[in-house]
Amino acid sequence: MDLDILKIASDTKNMKKLENFTHSALKKNPMCGDYIKLKINLKKNIIKDVGYETKSCIYCQASASLITKNIINKNLKSVIQKIKLINKFYHNQEISIEGKLFKIFNKKNYKRKNCIYLPINAIVEALKIKN
Repeated sequence: MDLDILKIASDTKNMKKLENFTHSALKKNPMCGDYIKLKINLKKNIIKDVGYETKSCIYCQASASLITKNIINKNLKSVIQKIKLINKFYHNQEISIEGKLFKIFNKKNYKRKNCIYLPINAIVEALKIKN
């Protein structure tokens, strides 16, 4: 187990019930039973807040923690660009991601891509992002 993944997953700042939200999604992984409930508060094309509840493996928890931190206070266009870049990882294409996102979305973790991608899938569904 990678200690960076554990550290990222332990940051549960956005693991909360969001009362005021404009978008939501519930995604489940039928293979393992992981699930995530995601709620987003979007105002004037800016993501103001994100909350999620999850019962999942450490990889899904780390992904949820990291991606929600990376979309708060961002405009919708930049979030969509980031999601499309991460989609390339899911489809085993080379991507260039800097910072902490690289600790999750890299070839070393590719075998856990379905776990890692579950929170991304929830964002895609909630915001109705077209691939």
